[in-house]
Amino acid sequence: MIAQPPNPQEVDAAYSKLENGSESMGYHLNPDADFARELVAGLLVNEKRYGYQACPCRLASGVKSDDLDIICPCDYRDADIAEYGACYCGLYVSKAVGDGEKKVTAVPERRTGGAMEKGQLVQGAHGVIAQLSFPVWRCRVCGYLCAREQPPETCPVCKAKKERFERFL
Repeated sequence: MIAQPPNPQEVDAAYSKLENGSESMGYHLNPDADFARELVAGLLVNEKRYGYQACPCRLASGVKSDDLDIICPCDYRDADIAEYGACYCGLYVSKAVGDGEKKVTAVPERRTGGAMEKGQLVQGAHGVIAQLSFPVWRCRVCGYLCAREQPPETCPVCKAKKERFERFL
């Protein structure tokens, strides 16, 4: 399905919403606003095409359950920013990059085909659950859970810092 490109007003509205939401959560958009707007336009195209905002720099399958790890903000954002100063597509950057104190380097693809490894099981508190390919982190303040290599820099629910997370599984 070919999705029509969004109009400039749609892009501006989505960019402003993303910028305001990101900053309030401790994240920063790429300081090159024209570049960031192009990525936002790509997110909007993917939303029209698939019904969700898949990363514009990755191939989405069109099956939401298969693409959950690449719906923006993707599961790899925090690790990429921590290690390379920007996420894979470059929409999100570290504070140092945003302030012009650090240059962005190439960010390698972390995606290996989805978050779950099939066929492996682990015993959990409530029975057998599928084992994640990433550790599960729990915010000790609000209980938010996420499966990724490292906990997020800021809890998306209560805004607690990374240090307030503990390994859960």
